[in-house]
Amino acid sequence: MLTSLMLGVAVGLILALTGAGGGILAVPLLVFGAHIGVAQAGPIGLMAVGMAAALGALLGLRTGVVRYRAAILIAVTGMLFSPAGLWLAHRIDNRWLSVLFALVLLYVAFNTFRKARIGHRAAAEVPVRRPVCLRGPDTGRFIWTRPCARALALSGSIAGLLSGLLGVGGGFVMVPALQRYTDLAMQSAVATSLAVIALISAAGVATSAASGALAWGIALPFSAGALAGMLGGRTLSARLSGPHLQRAFATVSAAVAVGMIAKAFL
Repeated sequence: MLTSLMLGVAVGLILALTGAGGGILAVPLLVFGAHIGVAQAGPIGLMAVGMAAALGALLGLRTGVVRYRAAILIAVTGMLFSPAGLWLAHRIDNRWLSVLFALVLLYVAFNTFRKARIGHRAAAEVPVRRPVCLRGPDTGRFIWTRPCARALALSGSIAGLLSGLLGVGGGFVMVPALQRYTDLAMQSAVATSLAVIALISAAGVATSAASGALAWGIALPFSAGALAGMLGGRTLSARLSGPHLQRAFATVSAAVAVGMIAKAFL
């Protein structure tokens, strides 16, 4: 129980320091720290990340930066695909599921490191694409069009499938998708992403609990630790440099991914 609690605190700190995509390290920490398989660790990680995301989303709602209609649309499509991912997770050999997770983690590490290296100055030189989801100048709400709804629904389906399959919240999918397809500011994109993660995670956890695949003895202390770590890490994150945190997160993620691949074949 103490091990699960401390692992949860580590996940909460990572989430607070690195943002919505940091929760992807929850499953590897459980695999190495609690000595369980990816399929068993997935729902536990999803529960912890979902609870921490819900906390962040509530704070975003209080400040009015969550676009809740978009979050609901994305989450509904994600909920439809989450059970399919969970079904696949229990039918894929744990070795290959670990390898698949490691490959996704390597992608996240590479993408994070690339963003940290480019920096704001170089990013400003990249041609800006016109997003398909634009907000009205008077209301600040999205002007709903078919391309906008289609892009957000597709993003939600990918996030939902990955949440069920690998036990990840999908922040590494949702934040880039919202940046690409909408004109939201970064703060609003992250807050809306957290709302989506909370809703999709709730559906995934409910499905796992109903099927008896959720180990409550590990899940409850792990989730409590994640909440405590996220609350404590919020003050620490303001003092640390963003690019340095991104590089550190990318390095740790890559190392964990290599470790998972080695563990799968040894």
